[in-house]
Amino acid sequence: MVLDNVRVREVGLRDGLQIIRAFLPTEHKKAWVDYCSKAGFQEIEATSFVPAKYIPQFVDAAEIVAHATAKPHLQVAAFTPNVKGAELALAAGVHKITCVVSSTESFNQANLRRSRADSLRDAKEIIRLRDAEHGNRSVVVQGALSSAFGCPFEGIVSDKTILELLEELLKLGVDEISVADTVGYANPTQVRRLCRAILRETGDLPVGLHLHDTRGTGLANVLAGLDTGIRYFDSSLGGLGGCPNAPRATGNITTEDLVYMLEAMGLNTGIDLEILFKSREFVRRQLPDVPMFGHITDAGLPKDFQVAQSQDSIPSDKKAS
Repeated sequence: MVLDNVRVREVGLRDGLQIIRAFLPTEHKKAWVDYCSKAGFQEIEATSFVPAKYIPQFVDAAEIVAHATAKPHLQVAAFTPNVKGAELALAAGVHKITCVVSSTESFNQANLRRSRADSLRDAKEIIRLRDAEHGNRSVVVQGALSSAFGCPFEGIVSDKTILELLEELLKLGVDEISVADTVGYANPTQVRRLCRAILRETGDLPVGLHLHDTRGTGLANVLAGLDTGIRYFDSSLGGLGGCPNAPRATGNITTEDLVYMLEAMGLNTGIDLEILFKSREFVRRQLPDVPMFGHITDAGLPKDFQVAQSQDSIPSDKKAS
């Protein structure tokens, strides 16, 4: 069996902080970025370019991007809910822009203050800006299917609805797809079914899963995604985060638990767990009143635990399936 490499994207600096009212000082955010770089993350979602009147936590977005993009081998993504946000992100020098469209009109209005049609038009304009005005196609445009498994206002979302939105994003020419369980509705059977359908349409286009653990199914949903061939997952340090427009929606899947599980399964993440644990302790000290979740940091690594080998480190005569 060939060992796989799996990309884990740390989204705590954006999704984790967006519902925390206490402002995390800019210097502490930069230190968190430093920990991510030292731990071996290939990619982080560093911030969000949204108006400060809505989320003042990200008033320092450009400064955080400048600090993060100076790190070698670290891809820096930013959440951009509209064209103005994308313009600011491009000017700041991000490597990846995330454009979002929600599964339902009601959630799109609550979360983005615009219709789904408006969000799709924004994505089209963002791609045009990236191509024409900035002339920099090296900036990746990720199309995110928000609340893909359920909406807090309209309930379960049909696969047909998500596949129709996927088709629109593919027509626009996005470079990646992110399938987001924004409010933690997903179950493994649903994830397996929808991801297989999505992968049939996307071909070689990268597809990631953005999962929340609101109802305790987060890591089970990771396993379902792995079954379909997904090898790209978002997570947040300490399970921080949640959706400000979904009642009682708790945070993302916990990065520490996700990395441990993947490595224990022989799936290489390239992330140093010991540095990751130090990163968690640093953030915990900065946010002492904010609950953090996860199990591996409480229990510790098992005796004789070994991380997975990367594919590159496996002798060629062992690379057989």
